[in-house]
Amino acid sequence: MRIRVNEKPASVEDGLTVAALAERVKPGADVMILNGFPVPPDTVLREGDELFLIRRGEIPAEEELEYLMAARHTPGVHARLKRAVVGIAGAGGLGSAVAVALARIGVGRLVIADFDVVEPSNLNRQQYFVDQIGLPKVEALAANLRRINPYVAVEPHGVMLGPENIPTVFAGCGVVVEAFDRADMKAMLVETVLGGMSGVTLVAASGLAGFGPNNAIVTRRVSSRLYLVGDGESEARPGSGLMAPRVGIAASHQANQVVRIILGEE
Repeated sequence: MRIRVNEKPASVEDGLTVAALAERVKPGADVMILNGFPVPPDTVLREGDELFLIRRGEIPAEEELEYLMAARHTPGVHARLKRAVVGIAGAGGLGSAVAVALARIGVGRLVIADFDVVEPSNLNRQQYFVDQIGLPKVEALAANLRRINPYVAVEPHGVMLGPENIPTVFAGCGVVVEAFDRADMKAMLVETVLGGMSGVTLVAASGLAGFGPNNAIVTRRVSSRLYLVGDGESEARPGSGLMAPRVGIAASHQANQVVRIILGEE
């Protein structure tokens, strides 16, 4: 019977349990994840299973870490995510949170562009730390992503994006995430990507300020290459600021839509 154990092919006999195999290949393993879900040790293995064996508290060898981070994935998706290249336009509340989510699931390459630096008011919703104040956002974010998943290639661009450089910065990206604060920049990116970058899908956002209802934030397919996340109404303005919970909801919508696009889900 053919299975995979920590991403390596293995032949085992019929009727073998997870615990019995663990004793052979990784004694002391106390986390057993079968086909993306934790199972009891007496679970019987079947043809084609994907098993991950982990010891709690152990820092795995480099060659194992990437695969163990993907242990809870639905089987079969990791290789497709690893081949993907995603662009993120803006590294603020949306962009930094999208980048963290995509790094954690193992998207192969992230191209991140932002011209700004980390400042104190960013810390209420953006994925930075106090000791990074004053650093260029793309540099700080790249460092944080390397700490999370060193196997994701991060390509930082500390530039102001415009129609003249967007096609170059995001060349090779199958999906681009719009993560700007300003409406005019959002419109410019949509026009540039949809008008001049054939085959690239854009995941944009509009309406996520304040602390309105969670479920008012939705993902809509506007056209074959444009998805829009948000409630479409709650614009950031005096009296309605940007706060981590609602920005995080929208960022997670964007990140999940990126995954669905990579995996061919319409």
